Amino acid sequence: MQSKLRTYEIIPNKNICFPIGTVLAVNQLYEILDLPSVFGKHKKNGIDINNLLKALVSYKLTDNFSISKAHEWINREEVLDIFTLPEFSERTLYRVLETLGNNRETIISDIQDKLFERYDFEHTNINMDWTSIVLHGDKSPLGKYGYSRDHRPDKKQVTLGISELADPINVPVGITVEEGNVNDQKHFKKTYQQVNRRLNKGSLVVFDKGAHSVDNTSLIREDEMHYLTARKLNKSDDKKIATFWESSPELINAKNGIYGIKIVKPSSVNYFYFSKKLQKEQLDSRARKVMRQIKQAKDIQKSIDKNKKLPKRFRINNALVDVTYSLQTKLADMDEKECIKLLEEKVITGREGFFCLKSSRNLTLKQALSTYRKKDSIEKIINSLKNEIEIKPLRVWTDASIYGAVIIGFIAQLLISLMRYEYDELKSKSTKFIKNSLLNLTVTVDYMRNKAKRYIYANFDAINTLILRQKRMKS
Repeated sequence: MQSKLRTYEIIPNKNICFPIGTVLAVNQLYEILDLPSVFGKHKKNGIDINNLLKALVSYKLTDNFSISKAHEWINREEVLDIFTLPEFSERTLYRVLETLGNNRETIISDIQDKLFERYDFEHTNINMDWTSIVLHGDKSPLGKYGYSRDHRPDKKQVTLGISELADPINVPVGITVEEGNVNDQKHFKKTYQQVNRRLNKGSLVVFDKGAHSVDNTSLIREDEMHYLTARKLNKSDDKKIATFWESSPELINAKNGIYGIKIVKPSSVNYFYFSKKLQKEQLDSRARKVMRQIKQAKDIQKSIDKNKKLPKRFRINNALVDVTYSLQTKLADMDEKECIKLLEEKVITGREGFFCLKSSRNLTLKQALSTYRKKDSIEKIINSLKNEIEIKPLRVWTDASIYGAVIIGFIAQLLISLMRYEYDELKSKSTKFIKNSLLNLTVTVDYMRNKAKRYIYANFDAINTLILRQKRMKS
């Protein structure tokens, strides 16, 4: 009689298991938005472009590596079956990207049509912001060296402009691509004009001070829209700072020590604020800068005293440049307290804690600050695009392919944002959290002895069940 359980022998088989939740969600939303009519007209021969796109977007929300890896992922028998695709070459996917890129303006416009036909959004106020993403390869003219938000100044990049319907909608409605050295002020026009005809008269356009200029605010006012932006402080603001507390500022937020005054002009309103919390953060930052500069001066003085070469970080390291250094620090004539006082006079401006918002709409101080701070939702979309949808780095070569790859990422982000808009339960869930829930839902393809296939679904949870339940989404 058997008295011990024996380990079952593991016998290899042809069964496979892969994530299916993302595929099902993409298929469902793709049809709900009627995206087949958006893309179908751009490729009528050969393999169905919509099936290829659904596969690419699903891959973008699953493994998301290169186009080469996407080709391997899709070209598995079971995945091809799901998307009703024949086996195809890697070049097919590059042609899809080029098709999207060459028709990008029409495609984004048609997606906007479908969104506004499908949903009766409660407003058309928008947030806009700009970022950069690293580009692998140097063949595309779009790739330029510029200010890198990814902290990779050694790499060429492209710049992206994103627009989203503001809180509580938070759904992206536009994306533009420019060369990597284009600044926000210049990029503003293209991003704004991609969405302006979708906005109701009187809508509020919110953006940060990097894109603020007289020309840009004039564009908005010409369309009978309003704007809210931050404004850089200048010398004329020093007079306001000097008399700020004499102006009996209004207490806006006791916790953070925020006070404000409103200055109404004929065509705009300036909202001038002081934040105790911001002042502390900025003074702490200045203090760290002072200590860094003292340390650098000491390192240089040490090299001078010992008659040694300067440390590399202080030198120009270029074989084509001859440099003769003659340096003298002030440390010999000053003690550390005097050095700190001198540096503080240089780095502390007196503007610490002060900031200014500007709008064409007459809001209260609380309304202006609250509305502007809600702009962080578009910063979250940018973070999601770059680090969770993983649109960066771009690994394609031609301009058209770059535009196409960006559109794939935009569609993936749009679908995730619509899931959050549709379901209150997902409002506070991150893209990563939603992605992981969809990835948890797997299907095992069981090859039975009679050569039939059996599909076994596993790992349902509250989120993927909510997203994939069979009911029409609200319109």
